[in-house]
Amino acid sequence: MLPVPPLETTADTEPFDSRLARRLRECDDFFRQPELAHLDAQRRRSALEQLRRTGTYLQTAEEILIGARLAWRNHSRCVGRKHWRSLKLLDARRVRSARDLAEVCWQHLHMATNGGAVQSMITVGPPRQADGRESRVVSPQLLRYAGYRNGDGTVTGDAAHVAITEFARKLGWRGAGTPFDLLPVLISTPDEPIRWFEVPRELAREVEIEHPDFDWFAGLDLKWHAVPAVSNMNLEIGGVTYPFAPFNGWYVGTEIGARNLSDTNRYNMLPLIADMMGLDTSHPRTLWRDQASIELNRAVLHSYRKAGVHIVDHHTVAKQFCEHAEKEKAAGRTCPTDWSWINPPISSGLTPTFHRYFDPPDDGLRPNFVRRDTT
Repeated sequence: MLPVPPLETTADTEPFDSRLARRLRECDDFFRQPELAHLDAQRRRSALEQLRRTGTYLQTAEEILIGARLAWRNHSRCVGRKHWRSLKLLDARRVRSARDLAEVCWQHLHMATNGGAVQSMITVGPPRQADGRESRVVSPQLLRYAGYRNGDGTVTGDAAHVAITEFARKLGWRGAGTPFDLLPVLISTPDEPIRWFEVPRELAREVEIEHPDFDWFAGLDLKWHAVPAVSNMNLEIGGVTYPFAPFNGWYVGTEIGARNLSDTNRYNMLPLIADMMGLDTSHPRTLWRDQASIELNRAVLHSYRKAGVHIVDHHTVAKQFCEHAEKEKAAGRTCPTDWSWINPPISSGLTPTFHRYFDPPDDGLRPNFVRRDTT
């Protein structure tokens, strides 16, 4: 589903006693969730005691899966939460080396791609250690395209990823310099410096973008990858933090067509498409950007469907989200929602999410996916 900017995490400057008290509350709340009602009270007490005594505790795979699903359900900026119960877990908590963690990432991509029938997955690696050391994927997603700054100030590739491309090159990676070079996955562990690993080509399924009506569109040589696997967020469950937790749903078409390939600070394709369409670009009031954007988004949806790769359009996912909100209300739960993030970047007023309000975001709600402290 929508790979969204994460919530803010609690700062590491929080006093230790206060941080421990907060984590104990999160642990207690977690084991009181209805989804864990089948566990006896002793499990909650033992987890609380171990957390109080050692600063952490060992969760079961079942608890992590339930926690990850609840984290997806709680995340206020995701429009795809109707499917939160479908999330599958790859338990990688015993994996330690960067190379082995990379192999786990490849397994994740294979399972998530699922031959094109993309399925929601999360891989959970080692939890943050009591002394604060951790393993993490440094890359924003497992699949991202490089951005190369040219001498004239232009960018070849994804302009949003110039900085991480330059960082990867300092580590020794060398791309081919094309507009769609897959970046390596960058991984750090407590015992190793950041290392880079080339994504195996057979695991990075990509879709060539063509248009159902415009034969010239294929000549633009546009493409995008099948799986949006967000990898730079912490998963927080019951007082335990998992910094290594790449996860994915599937794409909403507008993420690719109306943002990744359209934004002026990404691939900025609308001027070229408008020119190929013969549109009047002399003034914004001609709505040339709107026309070009609609055709680009048509091309994305058409191409993914033709390639047999699952994707959802913005009208369908908005309807699904409203159904999800109603189900949450019927279950007696709130549905924290950032209204500005669950509405699509095109034709918002034509979708049902635009015409109603939702429960406000709750950045303290746990389990959840949260922003890493990068200070």
